[in-house]
Amino acid sequence: MLGQCPQLNSCQMDQETLKSSLNGLERKVLVLLNEHKSLKDELKGLKLENHELKADLRKRDEQLHHFKNQIKITKIVDHINPEDEGVSDLKRKVDEYIREIDKCIAHLSR
Repeated sequence: MLGQCPQLNSCQMDQETLKSSLNGLERKVLVLLNEHKSLKDELKGLKLENHELKADLRKRDEQLHHFKNQIKITKIVDHINPEDEGVSDLKRKVDEYIREIDKCIAHLSR
Protein backbone atom coordinates (compact mmCIF):
# COMPACT_ATOMS: atom_id res chain seq x y z
CA MET A 1 0.00 0.00 0.00
CA LEU A 2 3.01 2.28 -0.09
CA GLY A 3 2.61 5.14 -2.50
CA GLN A 4 -1.12 5.01 -2.35
CA CYS A 5 -3.11 7.76 -0.81
CA PRO A 6 -5.62 6.66 1.86
CA GLN A 7 -7.96 9.44 0.83
CA LEU A 8 -8.21 10.12 -2.89
CA ASN A 9 -9.42 13.71 -2.52
CA SER A 10 -6.51 14.59 -0.26
CA CYS A 11 -3.96 13.23 -2.78
CA GLN A 12 -5.55 15.12 -5.64
CA MET A 13 -5.47 18.35 -3.62
CA ASP A 14 -1.83 17.81 -2.74
CA GLN A 15 -0.99 17.21 -6.40
CA GLU A 16 -2.95 20.31 -7.47
CA THR A 17 -1.23 22.39 -4.82
CA LEU A 18 2.12 21.03 -5.96
CA LYS A 19 1.32 21.78 -9.61
CA SER A 20 0.20 25.26 -8.71
CA SER A 21 3.37 25.86 -6.70
CA LEU A 22 5.53 24.55 -9.55
CA ASN A 23 3.73 26.77 -12.08
CA GLY A 24 4.23 29.78 -9.84
CA LEU A 25 7.88 28.93 -9.39
CA GLU A 26 8.31 28.50 -13.15
CA ARG A 27 6.77 31.94 -13.78
CA LYS A 28 9.09 33.49 -11.21
CA VAL A 29 12.12 31.82 -12.78
CA LEU A 30 11.11 33.14 -16.23
CA VAL A 31 10.69 36.65 -14.82
CA LEU A 32 14.11 36.43 -13.18
CA LEU A 33 15.70 35.18 -16.40
CA ASN A 34 14.18 38.06 -18.34
CA GLU A 35 15.38 40.56 -15.75
CA HIS A 36 18.83 38.99 -15.82
CA LYS A 37 19.02 39.30 -19.62
CA SER A 38 17.80 42.88 -19.47
CA LEU A 39 20.40 43.77 -16.83
CA LYS A 40 23.15 42.08 -18.85
CA ASP A 41 22.17 44.11 -21.91
CA GLU A 42 22.11 47.31 -19.87
CA LEU A 43 25.52 46.51 -18.38
CA LYS A 44 26.94 45.88 -21.83
CA GLY A 45 25.63 49.26 -23.01
CA LEU A 46 26.99 51.04 -19.94
CA LYS A 47 30.41 49.44 -20.39
CA LEU A 48 30.49 50.60 -24.00
CA GLU A 49 29.45 54.11 -22.99
CA ASN A 50 32.09 54.12 -20.24
CA HIS A 51 34.77 53.05 -22.74
CA GLU A 52 33.72 55.81 -25.15
CA LEU A 53 33.71 58.43 -22.39
CA LYS A 54 37.18 57.38 -21.24
CA ALA A 55 38.46 57.64 -24.82
CA ASP A 56 36.92 61.12 -25.12
CA LEU A 57 38.51 62.13 -21.82
CA ARG A 58 41.95 60.93 -22.96
CA LYS A 59 41.54 62.83 -26.22
CA ARG A 60 40.56 66.03 -24.39
CA ASP A 61 43.46 65.64 -21.97
CA GLU A 62 45.84 65.34 -24.91
CA GLN A 63 44.29 68.42 -26.53
CA LEU A 64 44.61 70.36 -23.27
CA HIS A 65 48.24 69.35 -22.94
CA HIS A 66 48.85 70.38 -26.55
CA PHE A 67 47.19 73.77 -25.97
CA LYS A 68 49.24 74.33 -22.82
CA ASN A 69 52.41 73.64 -24.81
CA GLN A 70 51.27 76.03 -27.51
CA ILE A 71 50.73 78.72 -24.87
CA LYS A 72 54.22 78.09 -23.45
CA ILE A 73 55.78 78.34 -26.89
CA THR A 74 53.82 81.50 -27.65
CA LYS A 75 55.00 83.11 -24.40
CA ILE A 76 58.59 82.15 -25.10
CA VAL A 77 58.45 83.44 -28.67
CA ASP A 78 56.88 86.69 -27.48
CA HIS A 79 59.89 87.23 -25.23
CA ILE A 80 62.35 86.85 -28.09
CA ASN A 81 63.40 90.12 -29.57
CA PRO A 82 65.25 89.41 -32.82
CA GLU A 83 66.87 92.83 -32.76
CA ASP A 84 68.56 92.13 -29.41
CA GLU A 85 70.00 88.77 -30.28
CA GLY A 86 72.03 87.50 -33.16
CA VAL A 87 70.67 85.26 -35.85
CA SER A 88 72.61 82.27 -34.51
CA ASP A 89 71.07 82.70 -31.04
CA LEU A 90 67.62 82.91 -32.58
CA LYS A 91 68.30 79.77 -34.62
CA ARG A 92 69.50 77.99 -31.48
CA LYS A 93 66.32 78.95 -29.58
CA VAL A 94 64.12 77.83 -32.45
CA ASP A 95 65.98 74.52 -32.48
CA GLU A 96 65.36 74.18 -28.73
CA TYR A 97 61.66 74.84 -29.24
CA ILE A 98 61.52 72.25 -31.98
CA ARG A 99 63.17 69.68 -29.70
CA GLU A 100 60.70 70.55 -26.95
CA ILE A 101 57.80 70.15 -29.37
CA ASP A 102 59.22 66.78 -30.48
CA LYS A 103 59.34 65.68 -26.84
CA CYS A 104 55.75 66.74 -26.36
CA ILE A 105 54.66 64.86 -29.47
CA ALA A 106 56.51 61.76 -28.30
CA HIS A 107 54.85 62.08 -24.90
CA LEU A 108 51.41 62.37 -26.49
CA SER A 109 52.08 59.34 -28.68
CA ARG A 110 52.51 57.04 -25.68
